[in-house]
Amino acid sequence: MSAHTTPAALTPIEEVHAFLKKAGTYHLATVADALPKNRPFGTALLFEGKLYFQTSRTKDVSRQIAENPAIAISAFDGKRWLRIDATAIDDPRLAPKEAMLDDYPQLRTRYRAEAPDTQVLFLSDATATIEEFGAPKKTLRF
Repeated sequence: MSAHTTPAALTPIEEVHAFLKKAGTYHLATVADALPKNRPFGTALLFEGKLYFQTSRTKDVSRQIAENPAIAISAFDGKRWLRIDATAIDDPRLAPKEAMLDDYPQLRTRYRAEAPDTQVLFLSDATATIEEFGAPKKTLRF
């Protein structure tokens, strides 16, 4: 790309994906027994036009999402904050699991795409806000 060329504008989902990749770690919140539950995550995959994250069906987060799929995500990239409210949808297919493990090969020591406990979920009905001191809030929906 030359100095006079600018990259094409990102779609909302691409912008959120790029933010999560830059941040590296984000926090995903669920609800259990009417209490918020929050934990760090580090996977973000764009696959077939959807934004995915990965976990294990053996973890509390998986059970909590099965009971109430409303989730919240927050991240900080060193300058800006991202907040997402969305519904997490389980995708039991092998293809997104393989794509996730291809994108995060370090997970292959703990997960196999064909294993029944490996779980990938995508965000649906998502509203994301990006904020920075001194700048207007940006709202993205996907």
